[in-house]
Amino acid sequence: MNTAAPKSGPAARFVSDARAGEPALSLDDVRVRRLFDIPFCDVTCEETLGLIDELVRARKPAYIATPNIDHVCRFHTNKAFRAAYLGARLVICDGMPLIWASRILGRPLRQKLSGSDLIYWISAHAAQRGYSVYFFGAQEGVAEQCAMRLCEKFPGLKVAGIHSPPYGFHADPAANADATQQIRKSGADIVYVALGSPKQEIWMCENADPCGIPVMIGIGGSFDFVSGRVRRAPEWMQRTSLEWVWRLCQEPRRLWRRYLIEDALIFKLFTVELWNTYGFGRARHGASKS
Repeated sequence: MNTAAPKSGPAARFVSDARAGEPALSLDDVRVRRLFDIPFCDVTCEETLGLIDELVRARKPAYIATPNIDHVCRFHTNKAFRAAYLGARLVICDGMPLIWASRILGRPLRQKLSGSDLIYWISAHAAQRGYSVYFFGAQEGVAEQCAMRLCEKFPGLKVAGIHSPPYGFHADPAANADATQQIRKSGADIVYVALGSPKQEIWMCENADPCGIPVMIGIGGSFDFVSGRVRRAPEWMQRTSLEWVWRLCQEPRRLWRRYLIEDALIFKLFTVELWNTYGFGRARHGASKS
């Protein structure tokens, strides 16, 4: 097993950049770009890590959401998911199509920050800062393998705990209370929540206070990628926004309806956003461009 930091890809590029200096951005200074009714935070990776530092120091329960096209569509069809997004402390863009849309709409977001990259970047930062990290979710054994690989890549990373709850635990009050209690007792600074969307966002919204952790972040299938259980798309597909094609080919039965039917709503949402921005709705939405 490779014990060195990643030698290629976005995770490797950031390892050295993370040590370059302290970002000078506070939570109160974050610029919000409202797209598709979602309050996106226009932040870079370095700024995000600085904001995580601020959240850790504050020690108040908070969680981070990372919207992609699928999330944007679900935001408009699922009330609980919408409430979860509106309750997030940071909402950072995970998807090049959303970056492109933000530029076309005159509200540009500077950087794509996907959960599959953030798990490396945040782990590197946590190891440098001495933060403890809790691994929550995924199938039995996957979280443990993920934690082991990250500890090998980033010596000094502190693991506060690992827990893969049983399927449907969130609907069982006793099982859910046990999960939140374990997280709270761990005293972790950061919790990676790998329950899949929309479950992880809704769960964080409903359980952030009982867990009492300053930074929780939904990272979807990242445990599978880091552990090696699932191979991530080649970097050129990530850059060209074709990662969804790769995932669809890997799990067609699970993902075909989501990607090919449910997410088609984005075309309607984008058309409406264009009309509101450059058509009769321009005056009403003009303030959100600044």
